Amino acid sequence: MNKITLHSIKQDYLDLINEVEELEGELTPETEYKLKINQSELQSKAIAYHSVILSKEAFTSTIDNEIKRLQALKKRNNNLIDRLKNSLLSAVETFGEFTIGTNVFGLRKSERVEVEDVNLLPKEFKTIKVTEQANKVEIKKALKEGKEIKNAYIVKQYNLKIK
Repeated sequence: MNKITLHSIKQDYLDLINEVEELEGELTPETEYKLKINQSELQSKAIAYHSVILSKEAFTSTIDNEIKRLQALKKRNNNLIDRLKNSLLSAVETFGEFTIGTNVFGLRKSERVEVEDVNLLPKEFKTIKVTEQANKVEIKKALKEGKEIKNAYIVKQYNLKIK
């Protein structure tokens, strides 16, 4: 069975147009019939594609909602873990190290650096990160006004619109 795709419909249409051009614009009954079939195939295929697009967009939305739900669940779980660890830490600080079964609950010493104001640090203790970004809104505005900007140009693009 020959699988009909939008690409094959488009190619058939272009072939028909070439055929009509070769006949200097004259439409034969056969080419008229082929144009009608081509248009019908295009409409049915476009409806099928649109249906798949809607289905996939709905599925993507469902995935996004599930991701949000799982992120909230993860956050609640991590908050519970932090509260439980803090409770055990408080118990060890109050009662000292203790053992239950094979588990030993105790303290481990660690250190971390706190910086109140990075701007007051001496230069040798700072890392400077610089990033540059193009201001595309202003570039577009200037280009539309006729100004030439080296290495910048407007690209026309077409996006699908389904009403």
